[in-house]
Amino acid sequence: MRRIAKFEKVSLTQFREGCKLADADKIYEGIKLPRRATAGSAGYDFFAPYDVTLAPGQTVKIPTGIRALMEDGWVLKIYPRSGLGFKFRLQLDNTVGIIDSDYSQSDNEGHIFIKVTNDSKEGKTVEIPAGTGFAQGIFLEYGITVDDDADGVRNGGFGSTTK
Repeated sequence: MRRIAKFEKVSLTQFREGCKLADADKIYEGIKLPRRATAGSAGYDFFAPYDVTLAPGQTVKIPTGIRALMEDGWVLKIYPRSGLGFKFRLQLDNTVGIIDSDYSQSDNEGHIFIKVTNDSKEGKTVEIPAGTGFAQGIFLEYGITVDDDADGVRNGGFGSTTK
């Protein structure tokens, strides 16, 4: 396997800006870097930085406190953890999160936010305790067209490249 990326925390200042909770400093100290559960796992589990409870139909944007540094030509795709999606219909609001290799160079330090919705049709409340895996990220290599001439520079996330 090629080793093409590294996870690290964003700065405390950046986490405070994204988290906006009174105890952001304490939460920051407990942030766990994403990791694979087994040697055969494709996905790196992202862990909830604090307790999250979602009633049916409720949505929350979770600041992970994490950034991904990766080689050019790779992308990190974010998906819900299979068990939560299966049991509760927990879904990412953008279906699949796309973290580009240049996102880590943005003013926000490449802070990865994951917005999820409890789309339960059975009235189930989702409880995700702090430190529990709720999403997974998979690194994939990608190609570009032979006539590609993109030369823009990213600064930001969530639609920043089309502004």
